[in-house]
Amino acid sequence: MIDKSGADSAKTSEPPPDAGSTGGEGSSFKALLNLIRYARGHRKQILLASLCSVLNRFFDVMPEILIGIAIDVVVNQESSFVASLGFASPQSQIMVLGVLTFVIWAGESIFEYLHLILWRNLAQTLQAELRQDAYVNVQNQDMAFFEQRSSGELIAILNDDVNQLERFLDGGVNELLQTFVSVVLVGAVFFILSPQIAVLAFTPIPIIIIGAFFFLRRANPLYADVREQVSKLAARLANNIGGITTIKSFTAEQREAEQLARASQRYVEANRRAIAVSSAFIPVIRMAILAGFLCTFVVGGMKALDGSLNIGAYGVLVFLTQRLLWPLTGLAQTVDLYERAMASTRRILKLIQAEITIKDTGHATLESPGRGEVAFRGVSFSYEQSGAGVNGIDLKIPAGTTTALVGATGSGKSTLIKLLLRFYEISDGSITLDGVSISSLPLQTLRQHIALVSQDIYLFDGSIYENVAYADPDSNPEAVIAACKAAEAWEFIEQLPGGLETGVGERGVKLSGGQRQRLSLARAILKNSPLLILDEATSAVDNETEAAIQKSLAVISRDRTVIVIAHRLSTIVHADNIVVLQRGRVVEQGTHQQLLASNSYYKSQWNVQTGLFEPGKSSLD
Repeated sequence: MIDKSGADSAKTSEPPPDAGSTGGEGSSFKALLNLIRYARGHRKQILLASLCSVLNRFFDVMPEILIGIAIDVVVNQESSFVASLGFASPQSQIMVLGVLTFVIWAGESIFEYLHLILWRNLAQTLQAELRQDAYVNVQNQDMAFFEQRSSGELIAILNDDVNQLERFLDGGVNELLQTFVSVVLVGAVFFILSPQIAVLAFTPIPIIIIGAFFFLRRANPLYADVREQVSKLAARLANNIGGITTIKSFTAEQREAEQLARASQRYVEANRRAIAVSSAFIPVIRMAILAGFLCTFVVGGMKALDGSLNIGAYGVLVFLTQRLLWPLTGLAQTVDLYERAMASTRRILKLIQAEITIKDTGHATLESPGRGEVAFRGVSFSYEQSGAGVNGIDLKIPAGTTTALVGATGSGKSTLIKLLLRFYEISDGSITLDGVSISSLPLQTLRQHIALVSQDIYLFDGSIYENVAYADPDSNPEAVIAACKAAEAWEFIEQLPGGLETGVGERGVKLSGGQRQRLSLARAILKNSPLLILDEATSAVDNETEAAIQKSLAVISRDRTVIVIAHRLSTIVHADNIVVLQRGRVVEQGTHQQLLASNSYYKSQWNVQTGLFEPGKSSLD
C-alpha cells in the first residue's frame, strides 16, 4: 500500500470487504460503503466539502424565498412580513431585501468556490491513491496473477476505471448531496407555509425515488458489462500494438481491424443497453414533476384567490416547486454517473485487495556481498494451466562456480530460475541461497543478490544510460561505461549520435536484437550481484560478439556464481557443471568432457549441433 502519514496512513489498514462483489441490488451501495471506508483518512476534507455543498445549496434556495417576500412587501406594504421585523416603510423593507440579496448571492458564490475546490481536490487525491495502491498490489503479485489477466484489463482498471470514479467524485457526489438538501430545505418551507400544498407537491417524490431504485437495479449489471467490454477492448488494443510486427508480417491488418471493430461494437452495444435504461428514466421523472407543479400552481392559486393563502407565500411556493422538483430531472444523469462509478469502484477495490500469494514476510539476512551458493532440495512445482514444471529436483550449485542448465523446451530450466527468484512459490521441497531458505528472506534481499539476464529482454522507453543504470540508479557514468564495455556494448554505443543518451524507444525497438541483449547484460553486470543468471544471454548476437561476450564472462564469473541456460551447447563447454533436465527432472550432470564420454542425451545433442549426428540416436529435442 502507498505510505501516508497521519490519518491517511490508516486508510487502507484493512481491505474493504466485498469489494469484488458484482451484480445484485445492493452491490452499488456496498461499493459506496467500501469506497467510504477506503477514504476514511480524508474524513475531515469530506465533511468540510459536504458542509460547503450544504451551505451553497442553502444560499441557492434563498433567492426564491426573497422573491416571495418582495411580492409580499409590494402587496401588503406596512402589514408585510418584513414590517413585522421592525421595518415600517416599504422603502426600508426593499433596502433590507436588497442587502439580504447581496449577502445571499455572495454566500452562494463563496461556498460554490469552496465546494468545487474541496471536492475536485479530493477527487484528484483519491484517484491518485487508488491508482497507486492498485498498482503497488499488482506489482507485488506472483507471475501466475499476470498469466490469468491480460495487460489490457489491468491498464483499463488502473486508468479508465480510476478516471470514471474521479468524474463521479468531481461532481456527482456534490449533485446527490445538494439534491437531498434541496428536498429537505424546500420541504421545510412548504410545510411551514401550507401543509396541504406540501403534501400535494411531494406526492411525485416517492415515484421518483422508486424509479431511481428500479433504474439502479436494472443498470447495475448493464454497467458491469460495460466495464468488462472496456477491459476486453483495451486488451485487444494492447495486444495488437505490441504485436504490430507480427500483424504486418502476416498481412493481417484487415483481419485485426475487423476483430477490433467487433470488440468496439460489443462495447457500443453494452453502452447502448445501459443508455436505454437511463434514458427511459428521464421522461417518467418529468411527468412526475409536472404533476407536482400543477398541484402547487392550481391549488395554491385557488387558496390565494379565496384569501386563505398570502400572495407572497403563493409566489414562494410556485418558485420553490421548481427548485424542489426540477433538480430531480438531473437525478437520472447523476445516478447514471454514480452507477458507472460504482462498477469501476468494485473493479478497483477488487484489484487492491487481491491476495498476494507470495508473502514477503521474511526477516533473515545474508552476508554482504554474499557468496551465491544455491541448493535445490526435493523441489517440485507445476503450472496451474499446463501442468508442466519440475519434480523432485535435487541440485547444488557451489559458490563461485558456473553451472549450465540444458534441456529441451519445457524441460524446466527457466522454471528453476523463476522459483529461485520467487516469481512462483514451490509446492514441495526447499531452495536455499548461501544456506538460508529463500522463503525466510525478504524479497528485496533475495533479488538484490541475483542479477538476471532474461531471454525476454525488456528495455524501458528512455536512454541507453537510463536503461543500464536501472540496475543501480546511484551509479556514476564511469561505472555504467565499464559495464557496457564488459558486455561488449560500448563499441556500438560510441557509434550512435547520442551515445549513452540515445533513446531506445518502447521495449528497445530502435535497437537490434543483439544490441538489446548486450544492454541487458550490461545492466546485470552493473548490479554486481554475487549470483548472475544468463537465460539464453547470447541467443541474439552474432558469432563474433558471442565470442567477445564469452571472453568477458570468463572474467566476470571469477568473483561470482553463474547459472547459464543455453540451447547452444558451444557456449557452455567450459562450465564447471552441466545439468541436463528432461520433463522436469535432472537426468544427468557433469562436465562437458564427462558427458561426452558417456552415452548421454547431452552427447546426442552435441553431435546434432556439431554435425556429428548419428541416425537412431536420441537428442534433447
